[in-house]
Amino acid sequence: MENTHVRRQFASDNYSGICPEAFAALAEANQGHTRSYGNDPWTDKAADLIRDIFETKCEVFFVFNGTSANSLSLASMCQSYNSILCHEQAHIETAECGAPEFFANGTKVLLVGGDGGKINPACIEPMVKKRTDIHYPKPRVISITQATEAGTVYSLNELTNLIETARSFGLRIQMDGARFSNAVAALGVAPKEITWKRGVDVLCFGGTKNGMAIGEAVVFFNLELAREFEYRCKQGGQLASKMRFLSSQWVGMLRDGAWLRHATHGNKMAKYFEEKLRAVPNVKISFACETNSVFAHMPEHVIAGLRTKGWQFYTHVSPGDCRLMCSWDTTEEDINQFVTDVKNLKP
Repeated sequence: MENTHVRRQFASDNYSGICPEAFAALAEANQGHTRSYGNDPWTDKAADLIRDIFETKCEVFFVFNGTSANSLSLASMCQSYNSILCHEQAHIETAECGAPEFFANGTKVLLVGGDGGKINPACIEPMVKKRTDIHYPKPRVISITQATEAGTVYSLNELTNLIETARSFGLRIQMDGARFSNAVAALGVAPKEITWKRGVDVLCFGGTKNGMAIGEAVVFFNLELAREFEYRCKQGGQLASKMRFLSSQWVGMLRDGAWLRHATHGNKMAKYFEEKLRAVPNVKISFACETNSVFAHMPEHVIAGLRTKGWQFYTHVSPGDCRLMCSWDTTEEDINQFVTDVKNLKP
């Protein structure tokens, strides 16, 4: 088959291929035979590496995707008569087809507001105290997205304030970290500083968007919540028979820091993208670029023209904005080509 160039796109960091480190680890794991269902050296090594980067004892489980990571972890934290608080733009509300409620046997997701994709701590108390009778699904968990769906990042102080507020009302803390690596890179802190040291009970640590083929890690810092979680994984169809092909990629990403290098690169490219677009008169940047996404408001004729030229990007994540995602392999040339097309499109 002819090897032709395929243009890199900005619709999603899921569009990117497998990064070299993950690909090499897959090839290494493909040598010979080993035990199945996660009872293999690759899975043990991946879990240990995750414990190393978080500098603490934790329970680690590998699943296929973010929807299962979020849904199963949330189900482990509450009863069916409870509710889960999340931002109105959170992925568990807007893009998981009711999976959190399904896997938690009916637990209700309740929405709270906040600018820039971040939960406003002041919104928690009214939701918790809205009703306290038996007819209302009692709030039990808050889900925090880090980095947010708007590409913004909770600072250390913001996390502390939010989590302390949530804890004061007896809420457990789940973190949707589909782009957790980008948040760590943006903040320049050790992973522990924005997870267990701040009071996070469970983290869904994303790998796919950062260069892996498939696979997320569910990391329990609250060990009691991890009790019998393996049964949830099996029942939810998340126990891979050849688990090493999920877990080995984590070894490739973590053993020499590739996870952070790729996230840093994606963030850097997004900042470059933002700077280029700010120089275009008819483009307005909607959110501060803090990780690997740029949200830009562009005229309809520009949006239509870009799509005619073959560019792919989302406009539904933030109404009225084009979401432009950078990946581990995004280049300045990719961005320059896109920006040139934006400049050249006339009404």
